[in-house]
Amino acid sequence: MHVGFCYKKIYVSVMKLKNNLFLGSILSLFTVFGVQGKVVLPSILSDNMVLQQQSEVKLWGTAAAGSTVTVTPGWGGSYTAKAGEGGEWEVKLPTPKAGGPYSIEFSDGETTTLNNVLIGEVWLCSGQSNMVMTLSGFTNPVQPVNKAEEILQSATSATPIRVFTLRNQKSKTEMNDCTGSWGEHTDRTLRKTSAVAYFFAKDLYERLGIPVGIIVSAWGATPIEAWISPKTLSDFKEIDLSHLTNDKNINAQRGCVLYNGMIAPLRKLCIKGAIWYQGENNRFNPSLYERLMPALVKDWRNVWQQGEFPFYYVQIAPYDYEPDKQQDRSGAALREAQLHSVSKIPNSGMVVTLDIGEKNCIHPAEKEKVGQRLAAWALSKTYGIEGISCSGPVYKTFEVSGDKISLNFETSSKLRIIDMEPGIFEIAGADKVFYPAKAEVSEKGKDVIVFADEVKNPLAVRYGYKNYVKGCLFDSEGLPASSFRTDNW
Repeated sequence: MHVGFCYKKIYVSVMKLKNNLFLGSILSLFTVFGVQGKVVLPSILSDNMVLQQQSEVKLWGTAAAGSTVTVTPGWGGSYTAKAGEGGEWEVKLPTPKAGGPYSIEFSDGETTTLNNVLIGEVWLCSGQSNMVMTLSGFTNPVQPVNKAEEILQSATSATPIRVFTLRNQKSKTEMNDCTGSWGEHTDRTLRKTSAVAYFFAKDLYERLGIPVGIIVSAWGATPIEAWISPKTLSDFKEIDLSHLTNDKNINAQRGCVLYNGMIAPLRKLCIKGAIWYQGENNRFNPSLYERLMPALVKDWRNVWQQGEFPFYYVQIAPYDYEPDKQQDRSGAALREAQLHSVSKIPNSGMVVTLDIGEKNCIHPAEKEKVGQRLAAWALSKTYGIEGISCSGPVYKTFEVSGDKISLNFETSSKLRIIDMEPGIFEIAGADKVFYPAKAEVSEKGKDVIVFADEVKNPLAVRYGYKNYVKGCLFDSEGLPASSFRTDNW
């Protein structure tokens, strides 16, 4: 009897296995042939999102192959698309003026609904760790963000700022989706939100009075080449791209892998523009960076097919990279490359941070000023609000007069020198030896006169051309000048 019971148990188990296998096969056939399906949307299209106002936007996803997908936005209209052999579909539809919230329905016979969708201004925010740094700061070691706590304590979902932060994702090939979700303006969301991106969005919202959506796609300690597409980066023969085609593991420092994983999934989403804070990892090859940065911007603009959308970026902050190497100026050289890039990138602007760096911390706490300065560029140049100053003094030319050099600047207001530290201005003669110099603003307020007792026949001047300095040259609006040099020695 015991033996018969065992045989019966085995028979039942076998029949269950057969039935499960049969059921699995049927379900597989349903999937393959599209007998059953439901609209699936990428992560970037989700509840709480912001769509760019008064634009033709794309909405896309997958459904059963050959099915008709109907998209019905809450602001009116109905749009259809047929899913291809792989299930992919895409529609284009106009968006109204800023407002909401709205719902959007997607149906192929079964309905999927996005709720709490706002219409406003959408900006991509990218770069490395200074863009990553959240309002809650970094903890190991402790690196806080100024004024963050009061922002977090007063956060409310009623404020129409929405955030999408991509999870880190690298890839050898272009990805169609990413991991993340749109969050409302709550303490929980903001603690994990880029501080620079948030302060940028906050200023836009307060000045424009309309919803703002920020998409944060950033990864610390990464070089610019990781964020450029294979098509563009292949023109740079000095950069090895063999990792894209071999079977070796990849890291986030290799060319194209973050473009593939964290930019490509966003390429269909309509954006207003982009902000960028990166450069520290490229400081040992500034000449290459000066070529790569315009290439990145052109690359992204080609991918989005939205014309020359605005691109505003942050010059890396002063930091004592190599305190034991007094002659190391790699940070200054990278800042110089970024300064030169302004003239090479149409519809761009650069935020100078020469006054808010920290000697012993590569992640300065003063992120509010960075965000505000980025917003000033957007408010002035993109949104056309008058009376907003966005650029500090920009060095133009110099003239030697006896034992002094006069530096001329492009500025909309008068120059000011505040709390000048010894050695921030340097001057040199034919021997190319730079000495700490004195500096004073001319009577007209447009020039700076530089001189030193040690140099009777000066030929060149440098300002702030060191890894760490505390900027002292401003315009009357309080915006700092970038570090620069008149020589190419």
